[in-house]
Amino acid sequence: MLPFIAISVLLAITPAYAVWPIPRQYNVGSTPLRLSSSFSIKLSGVHNAPKDLLDAVARTTAYLRTDKLQALVPDRGASSAKAIRSAKTLNSLSLSISTNAKVRSISDEAIENIESRVEGYTLTIPADGSGAILKANSTLGLFRGLTTFGQLWYDWDGTTYSLEAPFDIVDAPAYPYRGLMLDTARNYFPVSDIKRTLDAMSWVKINTLHWHVVDSQSFPLVVPGFQELSSKGAYSASSVYTPADVKEIVQYAAARGIDVMAEIDTPGHTSIIAKAHPEHIACFEASPWAQFANEPPAGQLRLASPDTTKFTSALIKSAASLFPSKLFSTGGDELNANCYAKDAATQKDLASQGKTLEQALDTFTQATHGALKEIGKRAVVWEEMVLEHQVKLANDTLILVWISSDHVQAVAEKGFKLIHAASDFFYLDCGGGGWVGQNVLGNSWCDPFKTWQKAYSFNPVANLTAEQSALVLGGQHLLWTEQSSPHNMDPVIWPRAASSAELFWSGPGGDVGKALPRLHDVSFRFNQRGVKTIALQPLWCALRAGACDLDA
Repeated sequence: MLPFIAISVLLAITPAYAVWPIPRQYNVGSTPLRLSSSFSIKLSGVHNAPKDLLDAVARTTAYLRTDKLQALVPDRGASSAKAIRSAKTLNSLSLSISTNAKVRSISDEAIENIESRVEGYTLTIPADGSGAILKANSTLGLFRGLTTFGQLWYDWDGTTYSLEAPFDIVDAPAYPYRGLMLDTARNYFPVSDIKRTLDAMSWVKINTLHWHVVDSQSFPLVVPGFQELSSKGAYSASSVYTPADVKEIVQYAAARGIDVMAEIDTPGHTSIIAKAHPEHIACFEASPWAQFANEPPAGQLRLASPDTTKFTSALIKSAASLFPSKLFSTGGDELNANCYAKDAATQKDLASQGKTLEQALDTFTQATHGALKEIGKRAVVWEEMVLEHQVKLANDTLILVWISSDHVQAVAEKGFKLIHAASDFFYLDCGGGGWVGQNVLGNSWCDPFKTWQKAYSFNPVANLTAEQSALVLGGQHLLWTEQSSPHNMDPVIWPRAASSAELFWSGPGGDVGKALPRLHDVSFRFNQRGVKTIALQPLWCALRAGACDLDA
C-alpha cells in the first residue's frame, strides 16, 4: 500500500476543473489548450496491444467527442471563448508501457490477486501542444490514466478544451480494494443496469463489484447443477442471471478494470432455498418472522446436517466456478440462534453428533471454505464470523466490517485483512424510512441518510496501530435494495459512491468544501454519459463554487 498523500495540498486547485479521484501528484498550470479536430490516441509504446485496451482507447476517444460538458461556472465558459479560440492544439496522446513489463489484457490484470494489482500511471500534457504522454507499468494502469485524461476536458461551442495546461500527473491508489456492493435479491436488476453501473464505477476508478446476488427473498442466479434453485426461487423466469449473463457481466467488468466478487450468503439469508429443497432449511417462513430472522422471510440452512453441509459446499463450489475472481464471499452474517433452537431436525443432528451449535457452524464453515479452496478461491466473510462465532478461518480470509466502524479495531486485533463496509458511513439505503408494514413511525435501522460528506470524512486507520493499518485493504459503499429498483438505482448510488472511490484511492483527510465542486463535476459528467445522478445542490450553487457554504 502506498503512503498517504498530503491531500489538503493536492486539493488546492481550481475547483471547477479537476479530476476524481484526485491524483497522488497533480500539478497543473493556467494555459488554455484545445484538442485538435483530428486528435488521436496512439499506442506507439504498446506492442501487441490487447483488444480491451484498444476498446478502452476507442471509448475514451468517443467520450472526448460526445461528453459536451460545459464548465461549471455561471457563464458555462463563455468568458473564456477568446482564450479557447486562440489556444494551441493538442494532436495526440501516446501510450507506452514499461519495456520490462509483460503486456497483458486489462481483463487479466483486473482479476489478479487484490494485493498484486498495478494501477499506477503518469500523465504529461505540455501546454505548447506537443504530444501528451501516458505511461504505466501495466495495461490496467494505462486504463486508469485514460480515465483521468478523459476528465480534463470541457466543451464550448463545439471545441474541446482545458484552461489548466500543462498537466503533470503521477498517480496510484492508496488502497488496492475500492468497491461497490449491489444486492440483486431483494429486487432484480437487469443486466443492462448492472453494466451501466460498471461503466460508472470505472469512471471513478472503483475496481470491485461485490455482487450480493441471492438472499432469502429470491434466488436469481442460475447455478449449474442447481438450476432448481433459480427456477423455483427467482421472482420470475425472466428475473434470472444465466451463466451466459454472468459471463457477459464479468467480461464487461474486467474490460473496465473491475473484478466481480460474488456472494452466496450462508448459512443465514437462505430461506428461498426451501422452495426447491425444504429439507435443508430450518424455520422456513416461521412467524412472527422477527423472532427468527432480521427481516422476512425467516429461514436458514440446517448447518448441523451433514447432507445440508454437503449440498451447500457443492452449491458454493459450482457458483464460484462461474466467476474468475479469486475472491468469493460466503457471507456469515445475522445468524439467528432461536431458529435453530426451535428446529427439531437441527437439535437432533446436534445431539447425535455431540456438538454445540458453534461447533457445527465451524464444521459447516470448514466444508464450504474448503470447497472454495479446492478451486483456488479466497473466502470473504462478514464480521460476525470473526467477532461473534467460534469459527476457525484461514489466515487469508478477508473480513467485511459492516455493523459499525467501531468494530474495525477488534477485527484487526484478530490479525485478519479487512474491508471497510461500515453501515454508519457507507450504507446507501439508510434514511429511506422503514420498509416493513404496519410500522407507521418506523425509520430505517441505520438512520440517518448517509451523505457523501459522511463517507468522505471516514478515516480508514482510526484507532489502529501501524501494523494493524497494514491489514486494511480498502472499502466500499453498499446498496441493499429493499427500497431500490432499476427505477431509482442511479440516483441512490451516484454520486455518493464516488466519495468512497476517492477516499480509498487518494487516502483520507480530504476537505469536503474543496471536494464539493469537483463532485458536482463528476455528477454532471455522469449525466452527460447517461447515468442519472441525484442533485447535490441547486444549479445556482453548482455553478458558483463555495457560494452556498455555511460560512460564505
